[in-house]
Amino acid sequence: MQTEESTLPIRESGKTRGRVNGAGTPNARLFSFFSGAGFLDLGFEAVGFEIVLVNEIYRPFLVSYTKSRERMGLPKPLYGYEACDVRDLLVGAKRTALGKKVRDAKRDGHLVGFIGGPPCPDFSIAGHNKGGDGDNGRLSASYMELVCQQKPSFFVFENVKGLWQTKRHREFYCDLRQQAWDAGYVTDERMINALEYGVPQDRDRVILVGFQEGLVPQHMRRDKGHLFDHTAFPWRDYVSYNLDVTKNLPWPTQTPFGANSVLPAPPGVPIELTVQHWFSANAVSIHPNANDVFLPRQGLARFISIPEGDTSRKSYKRLHRWRYSPTACYGHNEVHLHPYEPRRISVAEALALQSLPASYVLPAELSLTDKFKTVGNGVPYLAARGIALTIQEMIRRLT
Repeated sequence: MQTEESTLPIRESGKTRGRVNGAGTPNARLFSFFSGAGFLDLGFEAVGFEIVLVNEIYRPFLVSYTKSRERMGLPKPLYGYEACDVRDLLVGAKRTALGKKVRDAKRDGHLVGFIGGPPCPDFSIAGHNKGGDGDNGRLSASYMELVCQQKPSFFVFENVKGLWQTKRHREFYCDLRQQAWDAGYVTDERMINALEYGVPQDRDRVILVGFQEGLVPQHMRRDKGHLFDHTAFPWRDYVSYNLDVTKNLPWPTQTPFGANSVLPAPPGVPIELTVQHWFSANAVSIHPNANDVFLPRQGLARFISIPEGDTSRKSYKRLHRWRYSPTACYGHNEVHLHPYEPRRISVAEALALQSLPASYVLPAELSLTDKFKTVGNGVPYLAARGIALTIQEMIRRLT
């Protein structure tokens, strides 16, 4: 349910100024790090940004990135792929080569952006929770070091809410932000939820963005310092749903499981945020990844005993067809069950929960485990698009 008070439609807003390309998009070239299978990149490309370099070390993710894009007819990045640990880009020949590419990308008045979501298990309660001392936690520090070394025009940093909200990790997050300030960036941050952008999934993420201080006039800064003024950053302009209002709608709770049962859509909830809507919209039963599903090792008893909509347990959560999904993350024994079939959800269904277009397909040569890992590690497409629109609008205001 959308009302003028509770929602803001995704729209182009603000007066277009400065250097823009023929599509009305600011000239900005993006270097993508920890790219995974490219869900975040797709969101930025959808509104006109150009991905010029992709960094991803995990081969199955990179295979997914390249093969899925080929299938969709999307261009290869101008500077190709860096299949290496991001820390390798901080030293020696790789650091020098990256610097040359950044300088080249800035020619003809282009802005250069770094975007990335470093691996997050070390800041997640469901993961290792080792914080900045964990192997993955240190990658967040490496990404910020890379930003400070190469000094792109702006950067986007995405991670789990635990990095921002958990007391033991907050100090590490503040240290990262201080590094950006010391390197001459003006920053802003927001805890987003995928639901706000039209994704059928309850998924919180912290987004930290920074722009070089030379781009940001004093009147847009809080106390003329390194924080954007509270009203300067257009976060709310590209949010589709008010989170509190949406979560408090009369969503159905639990329904006894019935194999291939029929259940009418309930009144009073936005159907476009439901699991069933996205299953139908993406035609998941005939999607190329429709048969990519783990089969039960034992009998069906466990698959039929859990009511539709019971997501209270740590694993074996059964989705409700007329409700949004919990966070689509399939590691650490997290299992999502189909609402009305006695099985786990398929890869095609998991992709739909990430709001990806139906044309996005994971390659057949990947293992089933890697396919689900690929899906669960990505930024939901519509959320990525909403973040991209926000950055795009900020660039217009600054240029």
